[in-house]
Amino acid sequence: MAQAVFTIAGRTYRMACDEGEEAHIEGLAQMVDSKIGDLRSSFGEIGDQRLVVMAALTIADELSAAQKALAAQKTLAAEAAAEAEDLRRRQDEWSEKLAVEIEDLAEKIEAAARTVGQG
Repeated sequence: MAQAVFTIAGRTYRMACDEGEEAHIEGLAQMVDSKIGDLRSSFGEIGDQRLVVMAALTIADELSAAQKALAAQKTLAAEAAAEAEDLRRRQDEWSEKLAVEIEDLAEKIEAAARTVGQG
């Protein structure tokens, strides 16, 4: 089993992970460490536990906002797909009507040509 080694808030951690996941986990740890650093810069030394909780809540809030944005985009995509399907259906209907009209005109032209040819 592989292990990721990372530092958050000045403390080094080891964490078991699947092979090949080390860099991903280390990148996530860097995000957490950066968030804690930002909060420490804003609020000063208010205690590691409080900073970690605030970082977790901030990251959870960002995740929640991203999930809402994704859901909104999925809704827009579904609406666009439904509209596109409606347009395709309407185009097919118009194509069928046009084909019927062209066929009718062709028959009238043929009839007119026969009449002229007989005259």
